[in-house]
Amino acid sequence: MKGMVFTELLDMVENKFGMNMVDQILEDAELPVSKGAYTAVGTYPHEEIVSLVMQLSKHSGIPPNELLKIYGEHLFSRFHELYPGFFEGATDAFAFLGEIDQYIHVEVRKLYPDAELPKFDCEQPDENTLLMHYESGRHMEDFAEGLIRGCLQHFNEDAEITRIPQGENKTTFRLTHA
Repeated sequence: MKGMVFTELLDMVENKFGMNMVDQILEDAELPVSKGAYTAVGTYPHEEIVSLVMQLSKHSGIPPNELLKIYGEHLFSRFHELYPGFFEGATDAFAFLGEIDQYIHVEVRKLYPDAELPKFDCEQPDENTLLMHYESGRHMEDFAEGLIRGCLQHFNEDAEITRIPQGENKTTFRLTHA
């Protein structure tokens, strides 16, 4: 995973829980590659983010799946701040999310050629439904759901998110406008 995902997580933890929590989770987490020193442009094993989230859960009392969703929401807002060009012309959440693989991930790969991104195939069977077929060996569905929630919040839209398991490494997120 790109270091930016790690640095933004630690920034969120500092803002929500304080610097002592950052120090505690870095100390307690098993971080064999980075030793807890991340740069935004570096690449680190996703197991380290899992370890950091597990420690944050242990010390905060918030379940790991909820922390990943909270973090996904936070990171989406940071993406908007850091990469406003990605949002130009975007008028609604379904249109934006529907272009993740065809536009956003293409642009991310230009910035970070070694980025390992999940795959999203999207279809919109009607104006109130978006199906996002997610594929990743990392099993970061909770994080992906948080990013989706962040997108819905950004566009001030309300939609129910339903997960439909599709087998090994695959999940479909069904978004339905209320």
